[in-house]
Amino acid sequence: VFAWMIFGGDWSTEERKRLLVIVVLFLGSAMFWAAYEQAGSSFNVFAKNNTDKVLLGFSFPASWLQSMNAAFIICFAAAFAWMWIKLGNRQPGSVAKFSIAMAFATLGFVVMMIAAQRAGADGQVSPMWLIVTYLLHTTGELFLSPVGLSAMTDLAPTRVAGLMMGLWFLSLSMGNYIAGRLASFYGGMPPQELFRTLAIITLVTAVLL
Repeated sequence: VFAWMIFGGDWSTEERKRLLVIVVLFLGSAMFWAAYEQAGSSFNVFAKNNTDKVLLGFSFPASWLQSMNAAFIICFAAAFAWMWIKLGNRQPGSVAKFSIAMAFATLGFVVMMIAAQRAGADGQVSPMWLIVTYLLHTTGELFLSPVGLSAMTDLAPTRVAGLMMGLWFLSLSMGNYIAGRLASFYGGMPPQELFRTLAIITLVTAVLL
């Protein structure tokens, strides 16, 4: 598909430039979701094994921490929508928003890297480490997810608009697949090494975008 978008077809010069931007956004989206979807895999294992899950004498399951993502979206989605409207034409472009999203993902993994170092092999840390990470990753999601499909629609040549929208969802699928492959290293290497690797990957992606 990428080869056809870049080299094939009877695209005009302007259309080809737009398709190249779509390729960049596709790769950025896939890498973001590969990082973000650690929430259901490596983060959840860390919550189970290395996070104190007792609050005010009440013990709660590790999976409850994943609800923080939905809670933060409910809290901040309206604020982000207001911010974009307020900024109007001064708001960053789609590629810049993707880069900012990756930067927030990097910060989240830095937090998790520190948490894993403090926990060690068998220790436990406060759930606030994961909560802060979810806050950072959700902020990144709010920069990327709502604008991704809109950017595809705006950039795509009219004759392939539907195909490009489908390509956006393919980036989510690819991101989830990569997320699973990365999470498979959990247990095979110290958690802090995995989180450090993910921090480097997301930082490099943010810079390249």
